[in-house]
Amino acid sequence: MSGPGLRDSARRVFPLAWPVVIGQLAVLGFGTTDTVLLARYSAVDLAALAIGVSAYITVFIGMMGVVMAIGPIVGQLYGANQLREAGEQLHQAVWLALALSALGSVALLFPQPFLSMAKATPDVAGKVQAYLLALAFALPAALLFTVYRGFNTAVSRPKAVMALQLGGLACKIPLSLLLVRGLDGPLHIPALGVVGCGVATAVVMWCQLGAAWWVLRRDPFYQRFALWHHGLSRPALKPLMAQLKLGVPMGLSIMIEVTGFTFMAIFISRIGPIAVAGHQIAANLMSLLFMLPLGLANGTSTLVAQRIGAGDLHDARRLGWHGLQIGGGLAALLGCVVFLLRDTVVGFYTHDASIAAAALPLLAWVALFHIGDALQSVASFVLRAWHVATLPVVIYALSLWGVGLGGGWLLAASGAFGLHGARGFWAASTASLLVVSSALVALLGWVMRQKLKDVPPPAR
Repeated sequence: MSGPGLRDSARRVFPLAWPVVIGQLAVLGFGTTDTVLLARYSAVDLAALAIGVSAYITVFIGMMGVVMAIGPIVGQLYGANQLREAGEQLHQAVWLALALSALGSVALLFPQPFLSMAKATPDVAGKVQAYLLALAFALPAALLFTVYRGFNTAVSRPKAVMALQLGGLACKIPLSLLLVRGLDGPLHIPALGVVGCGVATAVVMWCQLGAAWWVLRRDPFYQRFALWHHGLSRPALKPLMAQLKLGVPMGLSIMIEVTGFTFMAIFISRIGPIAVAGHQIAANLMSLLFMLPLGLANGTSTLVAQRIGAGDLHDARRLGWHGLQIGGGLAALLGCVVFLLRDTVVGFYTHDASIAAAALPLLAWVALFHIGDALQSVASFVLRAWHVATLPVVIYALSLWGVGLGGGWLLAASGAFGLHGARGFWAASTASLLVVSSALVALLGWVMRQKLKDVPPPAR
């Protein structure tokens, strides 16, 4: 492959990737804060958090994926210098987010299917319902902020998102601490446990959205997109259908990817509160590790979409392959480091010996799991930059639901190869990620060959 090498691509990708990594770490800090607080507060509340988060993520992530179609669409328009058209896509994404949030909030108010799958005890179920009630109010703000995030990432402004996400975390930590444990004295605040985590998230998300609206109105950078010349545009069928055509399969892929993981928590919760508490620690750690490949995937796909819009398909192909190499290499390194330090890492989360004993065996899968997770993330994001999103849905469903959840259920029940209980689910989930990453990388190679077969090679 001729042209600039891996180092040149890294210099282009990392300025877009690192703000996404920091910003998404701040977002994950919401869940990490809640996990650490509740691990030291009550095993019942931590179990309720695991089930509640699984329900919320299942609803939110699929809808977020639909809204995030604004990214590859605006990225290509921005690369082609069609700035007013890019601004119009933001307006239509706002209407899409509002419609989806109405549906999602209703789903969170009736979480009985999730409680039934988890076979939650009455005390846990009551806490889950109250927690999800608070998150139903947070969902519209979260989806509208996703529009802001997707638009800024597409126009190479990830720092604008990162700043607000860091500010949100700075507010979330003390507010969750206050509401989880309560406050004695003249200003008495009752200890709310897991419900306090949900209330804190709702308050912070609406404040974060308000700040995003202010930035879009006041920052001169956005004037070129004509965002406010005539107020918010009315819903328009053509751009909405373009977003739905790409966004629906994107949302399905992301939902399958996440439910393949979150349903593990629901099934593991049937084993008992200690087992699901240990899983929650391992899951939170894997989510932390995932932020690096997620940032690289965002940065790579943004550049790929912009180069496609500019008509430089050879550079787009080169950036896609280099993003995969960088993401896979860093994932292997980071996974091995965390595996070697797993005792110290689990000690950070909890001092409860029973919960630590449940979490430690799960971290043995961290290196392979993280490599597969990194490769599938970069490959799927680059495919979306090429507007390829439908076939990955099939790959995700067969691999993550079939191999991951189906295989995990069989291993957990049978104890084959000594992988019973939660360890069976983690082993199968790791295998499914390696399958899906291999399939997506192969698909990406085929797509790029098809796109470039009639394009003359670049001049030397």
